[in-house]
Amino acid sequence: MKKVSILLTLILTLTMCCKKAEQNPFFVESTAPHGTFRFDQLKNEHFKPAFDKAMADHKAEIEAIINNPEAPTFENTIVALERSGALFNHVASVFFALDGAESNDEMAQIMMEVMPLIEAHSNEINLNEQLFERVKAVYEVRETLGLNTEETMLLENTFKGFADNGANLSAEDKETYKQLSEKLSLASMRFKQNSLKATNAYSRLVTDEAELAGMPAYFMEMTAANAKAAGQEGWLLDLKATCYSPLLTYADNRALREEIWRAFSTQCLDGEFSNVENIKEIINTRLAIANLFGCKTYAEYALRNRMAEKTENVTNLLNALIEAYGPTTQAEVREMQEFAKAQGADFELMPWDWSYYAEKLQTAKFDVNDEMTKPYFELESVKAGVFGLATKLYGLNFTKNTDIPVYHSEVDAYEVTDENGNYVAVLYTDFHPRAGKRAGAWMTEYKGQWRNADGTDSRPHITIVMNFTRATESTPALLTFDEVETFLHEFGHAIHGMVSNCTYLSISGTNVYRDFVELPSQIMENWATEKEFLDGWARHYQTGEAIPAELIQKLVDASNFNCGYACLRQVSFGLQDMAFHTITEEFNGDPCKVERTSTAPTNFLPTVEGTGRCVTFNHIFSGGYAAGYYSYKWAEQLDADAFALFKQNGIFDRETAMSFLNNVLSRGGTEHPMTLYKRFRGQEPTIDAMLQRNGIKR
Repeated sequence: MKKVSILLTLILTLTMCCKKAEQNPFFVESTAPHGTFRFDQLKNEHFKPAFDKAMADHKAEIEAIINNPEAPTFENTIVALERSGALFNHVASVFFALDGAESNDEMAQIMMEVMPLIEAHSNEINLNEQLFERVKAVYEVRETLGLNTEETMLLENTFKGFADNGANLSAEDKETYKQLSEKLSLASMRFKQNSLKATNAYSRLVTDEAELAGMPAYFMEMTAANAKAAGQEGWLLDLKATCYSPLLTYADNRALREEIWRAFSTQCLDGEFSNVENIKEIINTRLAIANLFGCKTYAEYALRNRMAEKTENVTNLLNALIEAYGPTTQAEVREMQEFAKAQGADFELMPWDWSYYAEKLQTAKFDVNDEMTKPYFELESVKAGVFGLATKLYGLNFTKNTDIPVYHSEVDAYEVTDENGNYVAVLYTDFHPRAGKRAGAWMTEYKGQWRNADGTDSRPHITIVMNFTRATESTPALLTFDEVETFLHEFGHAIHGMVSNCTYLSISGTNVYRDFVELPSQIMENWATEKEFLDGWARHYQTGEAIPAELIQKLVDASNFNCGYACLRQVSFGLQDMAFHTITEEFNGDPCKVERTSTAPTNFLPTVEGTGRCVTFNHIFSGGYAAGYYSYKWAEQLDADAFALFKQNGIFDRETAMSFLNNVLSRGGTEHPMTLYKRFRGQEPTIDAMLQRNGIKR
């Protein structure tokens, strides 16, 4: 009996283990529409086993390539390597996308556990000498292989990828590189997690309504709902964009504006969530990695694979913008100070005053502000307008499909088809802030686009994530004009991913140079002030009245309001980024001092001691824009030049749009971005179109 019991127990245990494995949604083929991920079956406990299996499978695939007895060829080495790690890519895509949109303490802990494993796994592949020898053998005879353009780019990228990740280093330096890359990964994760935790940790309860004089009704409803959800009475403030930005814009209480601004600008400076030491570790680790590769700075190391190519090219662009926009910015600040003085402000304007008086000055000059336009920008209407723009330009259609599982009840999933009804992609939309969502707005993918070995096209699953104000009990979600532009921006990234038409995943969709990736997004913002676009969908949420022509004209007239200040604000972030990443010696100083010194040429308002934004600058310390924040301005010269062609031919001109799709959007990183751009535009861009658009140059 005892032996039988043991046997039964063993069988039961094995059965339970198999059942548990089958229940992991990463280990079974999805039965959801278009093979979309089964978020409805996902639990945090699934991630670690999925990563373990994915890395084991990937390792076995790499071993098979290395041990192939046949001589290295493009197919058995380069393509085999490209197609390896499918499960790993799948698990990582889901995990990291959710970490931004729907994280929690458990996921944060999983992140800290798996990141060293992922880095070690990556290094094991990138530093494998036998694998690199096979890659190098193919690369050395590349001119004789008769490869097409995309195959040539894949081979070039594969070889450079190994070289850039240490394959040519000595054995000792390879070991150093492993340690540094793992160290950098952990420091970046800590930085991001601290930023999110610091934002979520702050709250301020207001019990006297008079303290919130000037705030719009929707804001009062939103913060009252926040208080109620927290079991309190009054109005609960936080540092999320949906609360912070309106407070600085509308609060008559200057002391409150200052308090909130200081709270926002001192996050992560000290205390439990301090990022000061993380910045030092990140900067010094990046510098050490760059030095391993013979580069004096991390910027030199990073820019080798960017359109800008060299530090001086970035510096030249930023300095040219300072020179071009500086006088305009100075005039804007003088005008704002004079206006504020006329309003009774007998003080020098401080950073917490700018948005408040800017909103009032814009209203006075152009008779337009967000409270006037928001009724016409109800979220559902904006969605219809933005989706409709893609229909007019590219023939794309969007149909909500409630059978596609989503990761949160606020998320919608859409089937995207072309004008012939052919399936193109799945698009997830996620619009409102939550405790587990990081600040800002972004596009990413749960699945990229590629062609299988048999030639079938595996279509992408794309997501756009934002932090727009929610609906209240009395009003639907109404967007500011800036939020409409943000929607268009992220949707541009989404189109770039959705219409990809490439063979290989690693160079499809948005897998392009960092300073080129913002062109498809920023060009979409141009339609925001086009009457022909707004006329098609902007309706008052209560009356159904179309947005008045005179209000559109006011938006157009106001589109360059404070354009100098806005430009130099972006330039200041680029200067700060380059300052940190052109350091040539170990850094042990004050990061905020680097921030203040580097941004001095663009600061036209007083500097406030004891504050700093660098400690929450996720773009460069945890978001992939290290030595690359200049990309937004670099791409702006591209988008201004590109949209000039639409203006010339018609903003809905189908021939121009399809040329942009076929020559830029669908081609991913299959060719050098300037080659793609010139094929569309017929010329290289300059900043002239941007200067003309902003009224800086006539």
